[in-house]
Amino acid sequence: MNKGIKTVLYPVQEMAQSKALFAKLLNVEPYVYGSCYIGFKVNHQDSGLVPNNPENGLTAFFHVDNIKSSLQILIDSGCEIIRDITDVGGGRLVASAKGSSNNMIRLVQI
Repeated sequence: MNKGIKTVLYPVQEMAQSKALFAKLLNVEPYVYGSCYIGFKVNHQDSGLVPNNPENGLTAFFHVDNIKSSLQILIDSGCEIIRDITDVGGGRLVASAKGSSNNMIRLVQI
């Protein structure tokens, strides 16, 4: 089952400054605070800050129950795998594919 987009990553230049801004904007303190990721959760939506990378812009992830079958749907539809299923820690699996319009489709299974 696809649960929709529930995680959005924002690349930022200054992690500490951006943490303060997002805490005020969202009116909540981060649930994760590290040098490579600062995560805020509001109404079951994750907004994460990540160090700026010129190749990455805003990144959205579709939350899915079965990443393997969801990735297969993308492959069967003609999408190109950009990042195969990878465990990024704590059992969190991610994968990325590129569609025919060059749009990145990112999946996460928690």
